[in-house]
Amino acid sequence: MKRVRCPKCDNYISFDETRYTEGQTLVFECPDCHRQFGIRIGKSRLLATRKDERRQSEAELQTGIGQDNTSASSPLDASEQNHDYGHLVVIENVFHFKQTLPLQLGDNVIGRYVRGTNINTPIETVDPSVDTTHCVINVRQNRQGQLIYTLRDAPSGTGTFVGNTILRDNDRLRIDDGTIITIGATTMILRAAGCEDEETTAEAR
Repeated sequence: MKRVRCPKCDNYISFDETRYTEGQTLVFECPDCHRQFGIRIGKSRLLATRKDERRQSEAELQTGIGQDNTSASSPLDASEQNHDYGHLVVIENVFHFKQTLPLQLGDNVIGRYVRGTNINTPIETVDPSVDTTHCVINVRQNRQGQLIYTLRDAPSGTGTFVGNTILRDNDRLRIDDGTIITIGATTMILRAAGCEDEETTAEAR
C-alpha cells in the first residue's frame, strides 16, 4: 500500500499501487476537504527522454570521431561535456520520484514541468504548490575559478524556503553544498561541483 497526501489539508489517503500500471494517472478526492488532485504511477518519462537524447548525442559524437570527421560537432554544449557545475537532488515524495537536475553557468530557472514551458531546470512533479517558474539558482565563477551559487525566488506563489526562512522578493542568498531548499511540498538539496550525493533514505515531508 502507498499513501498520498492532500496538498490542501495534509490528510493521507492510502491506495494499492499494484492495481495500476506504470504511467497511469490517478485522481483522488480528499474525504476531509474534498480537494481533488492527481498523481502519476511509474518512472519519470521526462528523465528517461533526457537520458535517451543524451545517449543518442554521445553516439553521434563517437561516430563522428571514429570517422575522423573534424567538422563533426556534438549537439551537447561544450561546457556541458567538459565541466561540472553541480546539481540539485529532488527528494522523492508523494508527488514525484527522486530526480537529479544538472546545473549550468548562469541562471537555472526551476519549476514544475509543463509541456511548452520554457525553463531550463524543470522538475517532473504533480505538486500543485510548485509554480512553473518558482525559483532561480545562479551559478558563476569568481576570479579564483570557484563556483558561487546564489538563490532567489522567481517570485512564486508559495515562496522559496531555505531551512525555515522564506526568501523575500529582493533576497539574493548565497548557498553552498548541502543546502536544503523547499518549494511548495518539494525538497531539494544542492550538491556543489565535485561533491558526491549522500544516500537519502527519509521521505520528504
